[in-house]
Amino acid sequence: MGEEKGKERVTAMRKLSEQEIERIVSILKEGKPLPEDYKAILFDTKKEYELIYAGKEREEDILADTMAVPLQPVKTFRNGKEANGWVNKLIFGDNLQVLKTLLQMKQEGKLKNADGTPGVKLVYIDPPFATRQEFRGSQDQKAYQDKIAGARFLEFLRKRLVFLMELLSENGSIYVHLDQRKGHYVKVLMDEMLGEQNFLNDISWCYKEREISKTNWNEKHDHILYYKKGGEVLFNWDEVTLSYSEGTIKKYTLISEDGRRYQIRGKGGPYIGKQQLSPEIEKAHPEWTYRDYLDEKPGILPRDWWDDIPFVNRAATERTGFPTQKPEALLDRIIRASSKSGDLVLDCFSGSGTTLAVAEKSGRRWIGVDCGKLAIYTMQKRLLNIADSKNFENPKKKYGKPSKPFTLYNAGLYDYKMIKELPWEQYRDFALKLFQCRDGRHEISKIELDGYLGADSVLVFNYQEHKNAVMDKSFIEDLHKYLGHKIGKRFFIIAPAASVQFLEDYIEKGKTKYFVLRIPYSIIEEIHNRGFTKIKQPVSEMDVNDTVDAVGFDFIQVPTVECKYFLDKPKKADLFNQKTKECVIKIEKFESKVISRKPLQFTNLETLSMVMLDYDFDGEVFDLDEVFYAEELKKNGYEVRFAEDKVKGQIMVIYIDIFGNENREVKTLKDFKGR
Repeated sequence: MGEEKGKERVTAMRKLSEQEIERIVSILKEGKPLPEDYKAILFDTKKEYELIYAGKEREEDILADTMAVPLQPVKTFRNGKEANGWVNKLIFGDNLQVLKTLLQMKQEGKLKNADGTPGVKLVYIDPPFATRQEFRGSQDQKAYQDKIAGARFLEFLRKRLVFLMELLSENGSIYVHLDQRKGHYVKVLMDEMLGEQNFLNDISWCYKEREISKTNWNEKHDHILYYKKGGEVLFNWDEVTLSYSEGTIKKYTLISEDGRRYQIRGKGGPYIGKQQLSPEIEKAHPEWTYRDYLDEKPGILPRDWWDDIPFVNRAATERTGFPTQKPEALLDRIIRASSKSGDLVLDCFSGSGTTLAVAEKSGRRWIGVDCGKLAIYTMQKRLLNIADSKNFENPKKKYGKPSKPFTLYNAGLYDYKMIKELPWEQYRDFALKLFQCRDGRHEISKIELDGYLGADSVLVFNYQEHKNAVMDKSFIEDLHKYLGHKIGKRFFIIAPAASVQFLEDYIEKGKTKYFVLRIPYSIIEEIHNRGFTKIKQPVSEMDVNDTVDAVGFDFIQVPTVECKYFLDKPKKADLFNQKTKECVIKIEKFESKVISRKPLQFTNLETLSMVMLDYDFDGEVFDLDEVFYAEELKKNGYEVRFAEDKVKGQIMVIYIDIFGNENREVKTLKDFKGR
């Protein structure tokens, strides 16, 4: 009776899973202290004020309910030397799930700055602005749209901010880049989460691009909200002090014996407050004058409006072609002000990779996250070619240094072949994390088990040790003979799908359900109590910022692609090169292999997202040169066209579907001329 009342009390605190309820009750019955992660659940906190909107969840529920996903290394690029064992991270996946994983890494002591302090010293994010409005950086730049609006956008961003606050170091700071439509709402949300006392400033980035409106005040600035986590925050004012203008410098017309610029100012008599006095007055009245040296002045101290940083124009050497790209000078100012060499910088809306590139040049550690394949390949190219980018100290020179090692990870979309090739202990660890299980070896009836899902035991089936063994219903029956009277209502087995000989998600024996969590095919909503959503890739440049909350995980399924390759006369005349022919890739078939409990039907070519090209593929690393979106390809009969003389040796073609799956091909000009 007492146990039932305890369950009712715990249930009333917030929506808890049955496993969580049983775990709390079990801990209380044993007289043990509750873990820290249950403190906020059981003891509600009240705010003095808050922004109310539809779909707003409690911070505690967001932290508890968000699914962490393991990071699967894809490739490590080692151009330069590691920094004290740290390797920078570029992560493809839904940033909310990745942030949960990073928080676990912080709690395990795996996320540190060079000085040993835990957490992230600086966060900068430039999330989609959620305006449903068209933006134009210039007349020729294609427009893009942000697709999340209203309350849905606010909660989308707030969920990520909840984790970012937890990831920050105690003296860390966060910059959130927004426009005038959503900046004020987000300010209220951040005041709720961090406290208004930790709000430091609302920076205005003012730009001078051409005005286009005659019906309203032209929008010429963005908001950058600047907060600290708490306590004393790092701010390197001397790193971001601006030099005086040429007009100011010209006022210092006199040159001293040691070559320093100065002017003579009055400090007494009839000359109090006066400046630019003559040397004759200084000589006649030294007691009433003093020398004001230019090099003794600190310059213009940091201001909260920045009108000296322009957009990345079409001809800029740093331009990547990625929509919403921010200038390196903007991030250089933020990173220099709020971090030091060796500090960890995080951007979970990395886009074109400006934050990562500037952090790299500034000697900071970095983590970048994005859910778009275009963003990932844009950043990979930018980092691998960083030596050719501009030098902050001398913009007329190149940076000249290779990037430090960084690893590309998958998070939420996995290559099962790579997983199967892992050593057993790494496979076991990955499998437990994949299904949100706690690692905890234990024995029941002399059977070795691997961990817990909630309060229930988990067995990771060792298919590597038992290569010829299969998991059929008799296996479950034998397991039940030993465990049935010693376990509760659920027992979990993680196993390769190929080792399982029955179709059901679970086998029920007596009072116990034996759930089989299959790799790569197992998403059991009865267990996770949530729907599962895939990451979506854009089909046009307009959709690049179309962000979807992905929940759960999926496995790479290489799409089927059939094409014709040939040379043709250009469809559009080239006034500068009349002789060049065009290489044509005619896509005739494109089908995604979608594994789903609910059958999904797609017509031919419907799931194509984009085609990416590397015109001089070196045989090792894909170096993105051009992207063709499905929407434009559809208008052109699904023909990818490019000038013949762009091909240098061999090219790599990557066909990407809307779920992020890839099909790769390597071709030469012979493949086009021979058809």
